[in-house]
Amino acid sequence: MLLNVNSYFSLRYGTISVEDLTKLLVSKGHPTAVLTDINNSSAVFPFIQKCREFGLNGLVGMEYRSGDKLLYIGIARNEVGFGELNVHMTNGNREKKPLPDVAPFFNQVFVIYPYKARRVKELRENEYIGIKPSDIPKIIREPKSNFEKYVILWPVTVKNPKDYILHQQLRAVDHNLIFSKLTPQMLASPDETVPTIDQLLDTYQNFPEIIRTTEKLLTSCSFNFDFTIVRNKKYFTGNKYDDKLLLEKLAKSGMVRRYGKNNKEAKARVEKELRIIDELNFGAYFLITHDIIRYAVSRDFHHVGRGSGANSIVAYCLGITDVCPIELDLYFERFLNPKRATPPDFDIDFSWKDRDEIYDYIFTRYQTKHTALMGAMSTFKDRSIIRELGKVYGLPKSEIDELIKNPKSVYNSQEAVQLIQSLYGLVSDFPNQRTIHACGVLISEDPITNYTALDFPPKGLPTAQFDMYVAEDIKFEKFDILSQRGLGHIKDCVQLIEENQGQKVDITNPRRFFEDPKIREQIRSANTIGCFYIESPAMRQLITKLECDNYLTLVAASSVIRPGVASSGMMKAFIERHRNPETTVYLHPVMEEQLKETYGVMVYQEDVIKVGHYFGGLDLADADVLRRMMSGKSRSAAHLKEIEGRYFENCKNFGYPEGTAKEVWRQMESFAGYSFSKAHSASFAVESFQSLYLKTYFPIEFMVSVLNNYGGFYDRRTYINEARKAGAVIHLPCVNKSYWTTTLYGKELYLGFDYILDLEQNTVTKLMQERAQRGEYKDLKDFILRTGISETQMAILIRAGAFQFTGKVKTTMQWESLYICKELENVALPSQLFETPISIPELPEFGYELIEHLYDEIRLLGFPVSGSWFDLLKTDFRGQIMARDMPNHVGEIVRMVGEFVTYKPVRTKQREWMMFGNYFDINGDFFDTVHFPNAMVGYKFQGEGAYLIEGKVVQEYGCPSLIVSRCAKIPVKLDPRVPTEHVK
Repeated sequence: MLLNVNSYFSLRYGTISVEDLTKLLVSKGHPTAVLTDINNSSAVFPFIQKCREFGLNGLVGMEYRSGDKLLYIGIARNEVGFGELNVHMTNGNREKKPLPDVAPFFNQVFVIYPYKARRVKELRENEYIGIKPSDIPKIIREPKSNFEKYVILWPVTVKNPKDYILHQQLRAVDHNLIFSKLTPQMLASPDETVPTIDQLLDTYQNFPEIIRTTEKLLTSCSFNFDFTIVRNKKYFTGNKYDDKLLLEKLAKSGMVRRYGKNNKEAKARVEKELRIIDELNFGAYFLITHDIIRYAVSRDFHHVGRGSGANSIVAYCLGITDVCPIELDLYFERFLNPKRATPPDFDIDFSWKDRDEIYDYIFTRYQTKHTALMGAMSTFKDRSIIRELGKVYGLPKSEIDELIKNPKSVYNSQEAVQLIQSLYGLVSDFPNQRTIHACGVLISEDPITNYTALDFPPKGLPTAQFDMYVAEDIKFEKFDILSQRGLGHIKDCVQLIEENQGQKVDITNPRRFFEDPKIREQIRSANTIGCFYIESPAMRQLITKLECDNYLTLVAASSVIRPGVASSGMMKAFIERHRNPETTVYLHPVMEEQLKETYGVMVYQEDVIKVGHYFGGLDLADADVLRRMMSGKSRSAAHLKEIEGRYFENCKNFGYPEGTAKEVWRQMESFAGYSFSKAHSASFAVESFQSLYLKTYFPIEFMVSVLNNYGGFYDRRTYINEARKAGAVIHLPCVNKSYWTTTLYGKELYLGFDYILDLEQNTVTKLMQERAQRGEYKDLKDFILRTGISETQMAILIRAGAFQFTGKVKTTMQWESLYICKELENVALPSQLFETPISIPELPEFGYELIEHLYDEIRLLGFPVSGSWFDLLKTDFRGQIMARDMPNHVGEIVRMVGEFVTYKPVRTKQREWMMFGNYFDINGDFFDTVHFPNAMVGYKFQGEGAYLIEGKVVQEYGCPSLIVSRCAKIPVKLDPRVPTEHVK
């Protein structure tokens, strides 16, 4: 008889998890309860599932609030009523206005107002007034006729008094107030806990009419949701038969295009997949995905289909992916199998510039009423908990920072520390805010509001209030529409090559790149900066160690680099065995039979399926269930335990040594959650080869495209260094040659105006529009007369080097600019017909040193362009050896000088910090460093600049690095214009 129950999905208000809530209801003797989270439906389906698990009659509703004010509570009579509740909340979210004080007319919903919010005679047939225990003294003298419209209203918000303190903390966080500033109107009542059924009935025993009305309302409600029905759009064409025919037609015509007319293996596999797809009613999913790809191709949007979907030959034939599952021996069961309980999903990557248009197409083509972005839930975690609770108690930011960095510091407020620590565990992993899944899109057969209320984040696209786990539970397919900058690099580069060289480049058939000797050499030398997924220091090291120069090895490397393979100790084993196959030792003959391609090492997620099936005796479908559970795609610990038991029982029956069975299980368990599927790795490798082709044959255009897509792993300075090494002549932004992004004229590379800090957008717009209309600027005076740009903006452009074409010294131009701007103070600008006569006094001859230019560039562009940090050093020493010399000095202690590029801090097994560094030398060549914990004491990283690094040269599998003993930032010359300035 609890009509108003809140879980912790009443964000920053409720404190009870769904599981704890259902357990409490059972323990207190309640057969029925209504979940009414505030302004959202996020927890409805998890609540119903838990209620059924515990034998409860779970009902659903929603508590509607405007700020802290309770307006009314809606209780769904059935699934239709639930949809009505969602529509009402969705409309409010869409309009971004407060909800109305009076509920709309509902067909299948009961509405409960708080006492005194409405008069009895104003109520509709489906509307009631809730009487809280605190309201009972107020109704004693009222006519009994009123009681037929009164129901029990015992809100549930917290578990116990300690939980109430947590509730208060959450309310303070929500209001961004310190604890002492909370008012009663912001809070629930301390007694909003779950009563026993007897306690509840005793409270209202003098009002049997209210009890009867409440019971009548509850018995009129049900929520018989069927969790076995797939919710996604059923048919692409309008019926299953036509879907089947269309999918067959597209798949078979694609098969001929991919394999020719006489490939029996391809034909057999296509027919097998089509049969399974039809049996599991996933035809529409494939057709919709194909439709999205078809639209992208029509708009010349490059895409990459990856993920488990690339295991499907039907997907390959439809053009969804470019990975041949026969060539790579990919398991279709990894993507789809007869025992799969949840629907599959494709991952489709588009350029970050194109994804929004793809979204527009999907929402238009499949109707906004039926389409939504997948929701997600951010939680209170680690530092965020301390930071939020610290603000609640009024701690200044400096003290909160200290508390996070050094929780045991004597300088911390011990009272605050104890309080925060006492609450830390209670709020850990609590839902904090609803947000958007990175890429998921839902396309529903029925209106999406049948299942969820919708949020409308800043971009305005409707977003489900539940996450991907709930979506899977209620049988929703998710279309993953991702964006990445790598595809932007490729698309823009192809276009730039045509513009700059007049050459059309086709990268749609990447298989021809696999055997190209120049590309293979490019990989072998790890010259991969800017190339998708293979440019990081760690990946370039791995490529070097594997002596990688071919597609299949790159496919393996894409998965070997993942944390799971490394943490299981199998990355090192894979490298050793790849370089020396004769040293391979297999745990068991079955491992040799199934994992010979990867030398007995589980590298891909599919390997869990293979080993689980052929070694562990699980059928293919159960082996895939095992993979999904180990990769965190399932939340059923009990089911995983059941399969684990079956695995070890089978191993025992097969007569395997116990140690062997345990080691195989350890390897599966340690890496499955952090490895790629082979299809995923293959898709990445295809895109890597496309990038490699462009970098090999069109290196300057490629680096410009990387810069204009705002980079990848590294900062812009690193990519400019690569462009310079490739032969580009680098120019600063220029008012006559530059645009907003970087521009290329032959080999002349002009940086874009977007590099200049503090340069206003309207300044750039004005100068480019004037240039487009009346041609290039003749000189400084011509520029000011035509644009009328302010003194401040002129100073920025001059110091950034945008007027180098004049040949004048910056100081001279700055003085001239001041005189011109002063002369023109009363002249209407821009000047059109006649040049305004301006008298500029004769100026002395000024000088401007390289060091001054470099400091200008550091301040205004963020890094030196006309030179490098090496040009600013006080010392002429550039290192005993260069990066290219390292293999000749293995085992020696050397001193090297490097310009800092990037670093990666990691923890050792002893939980101490160590660091991997990356630098380039005076020649622009990269070298790697390893800083163990003892080398970091007293030699801390101090930001950008050049460093003197002393250490021992080591080489592992042909990959040299420097084990650092000492490291220090090298002092630089001061800016002569500001003698007291220090550069940190």
